[in-house]
Amino acid sequence: MTATVTAPATGPDVAFTERYRAIAARDARFDGQFFTAVRSTGIYCRPSCPARTPKPENVTFYLTSAAAHEAGYRACKRCLPEAAPGTPAWNLRRDLAGRAMRLVADGVVDREGVEGLAAHLGYTPRHVHRLLVAELGAGPLALARAQRAQTARALLVGTDLRLSDVAFAAGFGSIRQFNDTVVEVFATTPTDLRARRRRAPTNRALAAGSDGSPVAEGDAVRLGLSLPVREPFDARGTLAFLAARAVDGVESASLDGPSLRYARTLSLPHGPGAVEVTAVHDVGPGRVALRLEVASLADVPVAVARVRRLLDLDADPGAVDAALDADPALAPLVAATPGIRVPGTVDPHETVVRAIVGQQISVAAARTHLSRLASGVGTPYASGIDGLTRLFPTAAQVADGGAEHLRLPARTRQAVVDVARALADGELAVGVGDDPDALRAALLARPGIGPWTAAYVAMRVLGDPDAWLDGDVALLAGARALGLLPEDARHRALTDHATAWAPWRSYAAMHLWRAAAPAPNTPPIGGNHP
Repeated sequence: MTATVTAPATGPDVAFTERYRAIAARDARFDGQFFTAVRSTGIYCRPSCPARTPKPENVTFYLTSAAAHEAGYRACKRCLPEAAPGTPAWNLRRDLAGRAMRLVADGVVDREGVEGLAAHLGYTPRHVHRLLVAELGAGPLALARAQRAQTARALLVGTDLRLSDVAFAAGFGSIRQFNDTVVEVFATTPTDLRARRRRAPTNRALAAGSDGSPVAEGDAVRLGLSLPVREPFDARGTLAFLAARAVDGVESASLDGPSLRYARTLSLPHGPGAVEVTAVHDVGPGRVALRLEVASLADVPVAVARVRRLLDLDADPGAVDAALDADPALAPLVAATPGIRVPGTVDPHETVVRAIVGQQISVAAARTHLSRLASGVGTPYASGIDGLTRLFPTAAQVADGGAEHLRLPARTRQAVVDVARALADGELAVGVGDDPDALRAALLARPGIGPWTAAYVAMRVLGDPDAWLDGDVALLAGARALGLLPEDARHRALTDHATAWAPWRSYAAMHLWRAAAPAPNTPPIGGNHP
C-alpha cells in the first residue's frame, strides 16, 4: 500500500476510484481510514466532510494526517479530520508500518525517541524512517507530531485545561512548540481553536469538576473527555465482556439502566491512574464518555490510546459485518449485534498472566483466582472512582509472591510464575508492537503455554482481527447452538469452517461466544477465555 493515491493520468485506478466514491457519498464509515487533500484549497478533510466534493484532478489521498501535514496541507476547520476515529489498518496490517503505528499511538516516540521505536521493532532508526516515509508518507517524528496535534485538539475543545497544561499533556516539549504546531496544522491559534468550539449542553458523564473543569484529588488529576468511535458500536456487549472478567478492586462495572459503566486502574509511564468509561445516549452519536485520573498530565495521550485499544474503538465494523454476514449461520448474529468488538488490553503483561491463569477453567473461576492474586500482591491505590482500590500486580510482583495466592494445579501455578519472571526480567517481551507470528512463537516456546493461550494473547494484546482459538469449548458450543455444526462435531470441523471468516475470525469468535451465552447480550460463563 502506497503513501498517497492521486488521480491517474491514464488508465483506471481502483483505490482512487473507491476513495473518491466514498468522499462523493460523504461516507462516515471511512473517516480516519484515509484523508482527502485538496490542492485548490490547501486543506485536507475526512471523507464525510460536508463541503462540496472537489474535482478528481485536485485530490490526493493520504493514509495518515501526518503525510498530509508533511505535504503542506492544513486541517479542515469544518469537518475536523483530527477528531475522526483511528484507522483499523494498524491492527489488520502485520507489517512493520502497522506495528510502528501501534507503538506511536502508545507514545513510544515521545518517551523513547526514534531510537526507542526502532529498538522495539528490531531495526535501525534509519531503516524505520525510510520505510515509514515510503509506506505512510511521513517518518516517525512527523507521525508522533500528528498524534500530539490530535491530542491537543481534543483537550482544547473537550476540557478547560489551561493552555500550558494542554501543551504538556499532549506531549509537547515547550509552549512555543505547541503553539507553532497548532497554527501549522489547524491554521489557527490554540486560543481561537478553543473559542470556536461548539457549546454543547453540559454532560455530567464527562464532568470532572462541578463546572466540568479538571480537578486535583491528592496527587492525581481528573478530567473528562469524549472519544470518537466508528459506528455501529456494540457498547453493551463490549463492556459486558469486560465486566464478566472484572478483577475485584482493579475493575468495576455497572450495566443496569440506560448508562453503561466500566472502570479500572491503570499502570501508566508516569505513575498509577484510573479510567471510567460510560456509554450514555446523551454523549452524542459516535462518542464514548471517558473520565481519566492520572498522576501526570503527560500520561493523558497514553491512557486514551490504551482505552481505545481496550474497547476496539478503531475497528472497521462495516467491513467486519459485511464479511461475516456472508455466512448464513452468522448472518442472524450480525443482524442482532452490529458493530461487535474484540476487547483489547491496557497492559500486555497483565493479559499474559490472565490468559495462563484462565487456561481450562471457566471465566468465573479465573476471575476468582485473579481477584485473590490482586488482593494478595497488587499495589493499593486510592482512587476517586468508585470500586477501584488497587492496581493489577506487575509481572515482578506475580513472580515474587503470586504463587501462594493461586490455588491452581502445580503445573499451571509454576507456568504463571515462570512467565511472570521472564516478563519482569525482559527475557520474554510482549507488547503492542510485536509481530503476531513472532509473539506466538515466543509464547509457545514457554512451558505451560499452548496454542490457545498464544492466540488469545495475540487477539487481546495486538488486536489481531484474525486470531483463532482452536480447541475453545465455548466456540464449539456456540457453533452447535447455531446449528452450524452437528452435536457430535469436533473442533477440527469448526476450525475448517472458520477459514471462510478470515481475516475476521477474532470477531466471528466473539459472535460464537455470544451464541454460547446463557442469556442474550451476556458473555458465556463457561469456556476458557479469561
